[in-house]
Amino acid sequence: MSENQTTRVSTVERVFLECARARAQGVSIQKVSASDKEFHFQNWVQARLDACGLEYDQPGRNAYPDFRLVRSPEGYEVKGLGFPGRETNYDANSQVPSGRHRGRDVYYIFGRYPNDTNGLDEYPVPDIVVCHGDFLNADSEYVHKNLSFRGFGSYGDILVRDRKMYVVPTPFALVTGTAGLSTLIVPDDFVPQSRDLAWVGDLTRVEVDELVVSYEFDLQTNKIIPHMAPNPHAGIKHGFTGGSSCHCDV
Repeated sequence: MSENQTTRVSTVERVFLECARARAQGVSIQKVSASDKEFHFQNWVQARLDACGLEYDQPGRNAYPDFRLVRSPEGYEVKGLGFPGRETNYDANSQVPSGRHRGRDVYYIFGRYPNDTNGLDEYPVPDIVVCHGDFLNADSEYVHKNLSFRGFGSYGDILVRDRKMYVVPTPFALVTGTAGLSTLIVPDDFVPQSRDLAWVGDLTRVEVDELVVSYEFDLQTNKIIPHMAPNPHAGIKHGFTGGSSCHCDV
């Protein structure tokens, strides 16, 4: 891609195409430690951002999204998925997925890697999905908070923390035909600019009739009870477009 074309192509297209190129050319994940597999893939994605010449805030364990670009209002959240294994959902620790966060568009980069590496210190990335956060959840208004209260236990001095964990479907569960490929999913009003992208189909997600607005937990029965309310956006369809790399997946 020429420098002139690069200036016209959106940042997410550049990032996706670099991920697709590296995956297709067999650029491996380098093992860091046996106990922290997600950071193996995060380091691989970081190298892709570096290859694109993008500036970003340094990632941290509690930062969201993982990579916040400096010169573009975008961020990238990275999710590595071992397979065979848990590929259809992931744990969102204290952060509901969203397409907008503090003025940035948020894109999620999902990559699968083999669970059994036969003791190797590097291994391939068989497939990648880069998707806008709205594809996972269209609500950007909810603000997560971890709250607590003291008074539990026989002596009334035990603190109870309400630390929520969200379990979110991955694009590998929501979309068929992504195995072994590099796939980009963006809102349907996205205007593609790269000639290296092939747009392969449209996707629609429909908002549900009712939303969970609160829940209660009974400490005596150990039951959790969700409370619902009508969704003011019930039935609204959110359209997305799926694309792949023209040169890396043929």
